[in-house]
Amino acid sequence: MIINKISIIVPAYNEGATISNILDKLIHLSLINNISKEIIVVNDCSTDNTSAIVENIIAAHPASEIVFITHEKNAGKGAAIHTGIKNATGDYLIIQDADLEYDPNEFNILLKPVIDGYADVVYGSRFLGGSAHRILFFWHTIGNKFLTFLSNLFTNLNLTDMETCYKLFKTDIIKGIQLNEKRFGFEPEVTSKISKIKNIRIYEVGISYYGRTYAEGKKINWKDGFRAIYCILRYNLFP
Repeated sequence: MIINKISIIVPAYNEGATISNILDKLIHLSLINNISKEIIVVNDCSTDNTSAIVENIIAAHPASEIVFITHEKNAGKGAAIHTGIKNATGDYLIIQDADLEYDPNEFNILLKPVIDGYADVVYGSRFLGGSAHRILFFWHTIGNKFLTFLSNLFTNLNLTDMETCYKLFKTDIIKGIQLNEKRFGFEPEVTSKISKIKNIRIYEVGISYYGRTYAEGKKINWKDGFRAIYCILRYNLFP
């Protein structure tokens, strides 16, 4: 499979402490087969200095293809991803959180099953392989595994990490799906909907995970877990 360009969607809300580091990694990232990249930063109405930092980075790297979009109102991570998908021009697209929990250098791991001609969608699993994982939050891990199990029960997939941020999609496929969830319900909704596409080829690869604490800016909480359960039931039982 020949891929000319991928779109990297970066939803950002009050990520002033980390956005500079993640954009620097993305700008200097080398992809296999000389695949080019566009970076789509969607600022979800941040109240800190996120916007100023991104604008300074764009000014300092005029040769980099960075698209900067700002929501006038805070709409949620899912809504920011929707905006990124709408503006993506790459053959494939991937989601990159603005924090430092995931390593962009592992994009090439996700791209390999696509380039080899096997996959249309690739999930990066934090629970596969021997990559580095920060040890945090026992109950979060149990919650993630339960949500993945519940999702698999309805989709008949055998994923190990439905809630992962790293999802690589063929752009034409994801643009053809109507997505509704504006916040953290994006993950179970999109998983449910891609599982129903005829002859879709979904792969999973192991990635590392450098989780952060709530003091370091982690935003997801138990309420989002209940929303995920609702979304699994909603989009699988009543599509």
